[in-house]
Amino acid sequence: MCRFNRVFVIVMDSLGVGAMPDSEQFGDVGVNTLQHISESVETFDIPNLKKLGMANLCPLKQVEPEEKPLGYYGKMRERSHAKDTMTGHWEMMGLEVTTPFQTFTETGFPPELIRALEERTGHKVIGNKSASGTEILEELAEEEIATGHMIVYTSADSVLQICGNEETFDLQELYRCCEIARELTMKDEWRVGRVIARPYVGKKKGEFKRTSNRHDYALKPHGKTALDALKDHGFDVISIGKIKDIFDGEGITRALKSKSSVHGMEQTIETAGTDFHGLCFVNLVDFDALWGHRRDPKGYAEEIEKFDRNLGVLLETMKDDDLLIITADHGTDPTYTGTDHTREKVPFLAWSRSMEGSGELPETDTFGTVGATVADNFGVLMPEGTIGTSVLELLK
Repeated sequence: MCRFNRVFVIVMDSLGVGAMPDSEQFGDVGVNTLQHISESVETFDIPNLKKLGMANLCPLKQVEPEEKPLGYYGKMRERSHAKDTMTGHWEMMGLEVTTPFQTFTETGFPPELIRALEERTGHKVIGNKSASGTEILEELAEEEIATGHMIVYTSADSVLQICGNEETFDLQELYRCCEIARELTMKDEWRVGRVIARPYVGKKKGEFKRTSNRHDYALKPHGKTALDALKDHGFDVISIGKIKDIFDGEGITRALKSKSSVHGMEQTIETAGTDFHGLCFVNLVDFDALWGHRRDPKGYAEEIEKFDRNLGVLLETMKDDDLLIITADHGTDPTYTGTDHTREKVPFLAWSRSMEGSGELPETDTFGTVGATVADNFGVLMPEGTIGTSVLELLK
């Protein structure tokens, strides 16, 4: 019998809570996404996260720790030797990534890959560097519209991204080119975690805007995860945001695409008002994509405040036999140098209306705590070879 009928796992994408013991190996010294956001702004209003114990995880300038939190709080360390989105999510659901995905942040993609991509797609590649999505459009979109060339760029993550104007490049043509790029990047030396179609609209600088027709072409997980275990035993596995793309659809029974992190929370609240039995797995990407990578602590703080307001609505909507887990997949300290992710511990907040206890949980040595706890709740064995130990019995 399941202790909780439904579990909601919400990933606040990139909300790290302090440097990992090995963070210096990744070039990350003294990083702490949440703490440094707090130190960078005058006000930081997060009453619902405070009640759940978020301010107990690291010092926040404006927010005192909660003496009697509603639920349980703790930190998780990442066992995989990486700090990217796919690794974080895959480990969350039980997979350790022993070989990090390729990144091309410093150099752009190798000439051999670019030549193959041009030959196969019939488009000349422009860009081929690390950039933010808005900056690359301001720089090159007018050229792409005028010439039919193809904007290719990367980021601090293991991604190859292709931009296409929906009116002049054509959405289906963009998807075709991305499918070719995905095929080419299956080679070990070019193996990126995701190829992403980045459609946009607009005709001149200052007007360009990315649309919600983004599509991710991810690698399939290298093994079975907690999601597969739940699905195989007949439980619902509902994904919101880019979860389906991260797992290439594996283990998902229903998927909802989000236009923004605020929209993702609205979808989560709406889903909480429906009947299902299983897991609702949510990724809220704007913390990372809009604010972390762009090194904007003020924007990041405001995004957290927006989340907190919707979190209050979700807490009111949840039923007595629901469990909420809030976590992250890596850090992206907006006060640190560069634009890369930062190697950090992540939060583990757990709350249910039916809980009688609360307090601090022991720090765990893997993000796999999340998947193991979810599987344990539904009486499902984790697939062979997965990592993580359940903390369900500690959530009293």
